[in-house]
Amino acid sequence: MLASLTDVTVAYGDTEILKNITANINTGDRIGLIGSNGAGKTTLLNTLVRRLLPEKGTVTHKTGLITGYLEQNSGLDTDSTIIGEMRSIFREVIAAGERMRAIEQEMGERPEDKMLQAEYTRAQNRFEAGGGYSFEVEIKKILNGMGFSDKHYETNIATLSGGEKTRLAIARLLLLDPELLILDEPTNHLDFKTLMWLEEYLNGYKGAVLIVSHDRYFLDKLAKKIWELDEGELTEYTGNYTQYKQLKAEYVSWQLKEYEKQSRQIAHMEDYVARNLTRASTAKSAQSRVKQLSRIERIKKPKTKVPVPSFQFDFSQRSASDVLEVQDLELAVGRERKILARHVGLEMKRGEKAAVIGDNGTGKSTLIKRLVAAARQPEEHIVFGKNTLVGYYDQENKNMTPEKTVVQEVWDAFPSLMEYGARSMLGRVLITGEEVYKHIGDLSGGERAKVGLALLMCGGYNVLLLDEPTNHLDLPARESLEAALKEYEGTLLFVSHDRYFINALAEKIYEIADGRVEEFTGTFDEYRQKKELEEERKPVHRNTSAERPAAEMKNPKQRRAEEARRRERVSRVEKQIAEAEAREEELGRLISENPADFELVGKCCAELEELKREHDALLEEWLALES
Repeated sequence: MLASLTDVTVAYGDTEILKNITANINTGDRIGLIGSNGAGKTTLLNTLVRRLLPEKGTVTHKTGLITGYLEQNSGLDTDSTIIGEMRSIFREVIAAGERMRAIEQEMGERPEDKMLQAEYTRAQNRFEAGGGYSFEVEIKKILNGMGFSDKHYETNIATLSGGEKTRLAIARLLLLDPELLILDEPTNHLDFKTLMWLEEYLNGYKGAVLIVSHDRYFLDKLAKKIWELDEGELTEYTGNYTQYKQLKAEYVSWQLKEYEKQSRQIAHMEDYVARNLTRASTAKSAQSRVKQLSRIERIKKPKTKVPVPSFQFDFSQRSASDVLEVQDLELAVGRERKILARHVGLEMKRGEKAAVIGDNGTGKSTLIKRLVAAARQPEEHIVFGKNTLVGYYDQENKNMTPEKTVVQEVWDAFPSLMEYGARSMLGRVLITGEEVYKHIGDLSGGERAKVGLALLMCGGYNVLLLDEPTNHLDLPARESLEAALKEYEGTLLFVSHDRYFINALAEKIYEIADGRVEEFTGTFDEYRQKKELEEERKPVHRNTSAERPAAEMKNPKQRRAEEARRRERVSRVEKQIAEAEAREEELGRLISENPADFELVGKCCAELEELKREHDALLEEWLALES
């Protein structure tokens, strides 16, 4: 066992955030921690890592437990570069390596110095124990996996965006290789490629992983247990997120039956006591029932209905069959009109649901905004069909006025609703009472998202263009929105990083990559399978844009031959690396076992220096072959 919570209670003032929580984390665990916004997930994590002391209960760690904790606002050394930050983890190993090289030079001048030989052995042991021969490869592997190529290594951290800093913080934690890895919303700001790499890496991680995430697809791929935090109480379910949903439904059903059975039993006993306690002949029996009632452990009535936003998107006017056609569109941003994609084409029929996906910065939001603008002011390359009424959800909610109250925002947009109608619509998304008089500028991200969706429900739109609609929504709200959009009979085109959401809704996927848009018909799972198959079939070398046309002309037989040659070379290089590492260990042993043999020590040091250069070159070649 790595860590445990036993009867832990944490309170702020008179409010108990965590109530009598007991849970264990074992080696190899993959745990997804879920709960609504404000449920206390971050409080639980801070208690687990002993930043918060519980009012009651105990937090126990394995002796010497190494914990890595990614917070939502993780700190990095902003004065450092990306590669400098990663190498700082291995500063002791680097220092040991530098000392080894210095000693080798001194030993050449003073081969008889036994103190130097002993110091060399100590430095070498530190170097090898810290992964001195492999840490540079591990740094490059993880940085590349998290989306930082070689050209970014010398970038100063202070110049990175928030999302880039999050990715770098994750990379740093992975390099630390802690026994217990705790990640709070690690999937924010990650594109699909990086997400899938992280999933694969964490599935092979040696230590335990505890993750807070709203990404249901990520939880499905990774989690083996789900911890649900609700009203301060923690319930553990075995399995991933989808299995948790099924197990919870079964558990609630069973618990409700047990609650009703016990309630009937208690009611029967209380009725018996009421009728017989004052009778002399039956008072003793009634007193016995009173004692039994006092000893009964009351089953808590399960929540069969949890308050969640109620979304519904209706329209009265049916659009034409051909809803949208885009031909030869160019996507560009900024004053200098940086080109993101050329010759963009897509078409939507009435009732179709499609997702737009792609890496960050490829032009997904730009495409949606161009379509919205064309719906208001027609343009040459974008044609909407007859009777289309387009509704738009902006992920940043910039179309709202910060100074207005929530109810004003809705009422001003749709005056015919009157105040009662506006409040009623807001009530459906759980903004009620005095909350409707909050100013838009004072709302949380989740509250603003709900107001934006309430505005969308008011419009009666038969075409919805949505840009990241699940951002800031907790899991119950996401599932409610997902269910409403499944029922929606209009046309839906949306941008999202929520792969579970995409998989549930999209019948068609438009991927923006390499400056163009490709269409795929099918679900996200089917799209991913296709991409994995394409990745397996890729030719050996990644060609530059100048080389690509010639490479694409190669026939399948040539590509298979190249792939075979690459695999053969990879195998040969791996064998040479293993041989080099074995020889390095042997030379180190010879130096430590024969400190008095000055001639042998000198030869070993010289060979070791040459061997390290060869080793580094082999590692660089291996990385190039595998990239």
